[in-house]
Amino acid sequence: MLICDLTQSYAPTGGGGVSTYLREKRRYILERTGHRIMQIVPGPVDRVVERGRHIWVEIGAKQVRGSPNYRFIMRTSAVRAVLERYQPDLIESLCPWVLPWTAIRHAQAHPGTALVAGYHTDFPNVHVHRVGSQLFGPRLGGLLKRISVGYAQVTYNQFDRLYALDEAVKGQLGAWGIGHVDVLPLGVDTDQFSPARRDPGYRARLGLPGDGPLLTYAGRIDNEKRADRLVAMMRHLPRELGAGLLMLGDGKLREQLMAEVAAEGLPVAMPGFVNDRESLATALASSDIYVSAMADETFGISVIEAQASGLPVVGVASGAMPARVPRGIGVLTEVDDVAAMARGVEQIWAGGAAAMGAAARAHVEQHFSWQRTFDRLVDGVYGEALACAQVRKREAQGIGAGVARQPALARWTA
Repeated sequence: MLICDLTQSYAPTGGGGVSTYLREKRRYILERTGHRIMQIVPGPVDRVVERGRHIWVEIGAKQVRGSPNYRFIMRTSAVRAVLERYQPDLIESLCPWVLPWTAIRHAQAHPGTALVAGYHTDFPNVHVHRVGSQLFGPRLGGLLKRISVGYAQVTYNQFDRLYALDEAVKGQLGAWGIGHVDVLPLGVDTDQFSPARRDPGYRARLGLPGDGPLLTYAGRIDNEKRADRLVAMMRHLPRELGAGLLMLGDGKLREQLMAEVAAEGLPVAMPGFVNDRESLATALASSDIYVSAMADETFGISVIEAQASGLPVVGVASGAMPARVPRGIGVLTEVDDVAAMARGVEQIWAGGAAAMGAAARAHVEQHFSWQRTFDRLVDGVYGEALACAQVRKREAQGIGAGVARQPALARWTA
């Protein structure tokens, strides 16, 4: 069959979890199945590249203001034209805005098309409530969140299956009245991300002084990720600890934070986004502790990549972090408590970061692999969605002669 991925959440550089997911899924489909895969993402211009069973489609889109690596597709007619041309058997929507409804409209015209949605971002809380509360105050922020939850209900109840990345998010979606939800934990390449890639000379090449722990964060350097809290955390660490911080990524806070770091003489390096996965794996394996202040992770691929590299984690007790960092392989603190995060770094360093990192590696090896993720997706989630689509197609074909034909999906837009 032809599987189609459809998302706004892709960037050729600076991309996060969805970009990793697209890359690993493509490898799985091409190496382990006989299916074809088409991936539709935003790009600078319209472009279609066919290589065997893989079809790569970029839809020309403008850049997102304040996010130099991301673009946002508004030309849904161009997406519909691609879908009409290739007629995918299944469409997986990987973002909440605009494009899910493009998939729904296509399925209205082609009732046999199965629809799957991946809940990779908790957008009512992360994008709507947090930003709305900052801009307009908590009361209006709460109202905007309720509106976005209503949008999620209307949108995701149109799909044959929806998957969440852990049980907690599935429970939240259920509380919102969205019930057809599977749980699909993501994975990590434990051969690529491994302690064996450690480079003893890595820190020296960064130019970071000190012989204490090298702390590393990999992700967008922006408000959503609370990247500024990591710099604030460094101000609470005693200089005699000899800690250094490496922040890998790009984003709208990077230049501001670089200026602060330079002005204060903090041992922080921000070399930008690392597009080469091998280089990222080396950076993680050559570090000592992974740090993240992100409060709204829906899964945290970067966290399990760090754990696979042999790093304990200092994070916050919110979102998916408690599920990713059980007791014994890291320390979680209250959200935005940068002093507590600093104490967590000191605690791990004093208690033996290497041993805790080895336990983190064992935890990932036992629980997370991309093959397990995509076996479950293709055999389980896709199988159920395709069965629903076949029922819908038979219903549409079984409407009696002389009666105006109306796809079963027409009720979705009522």
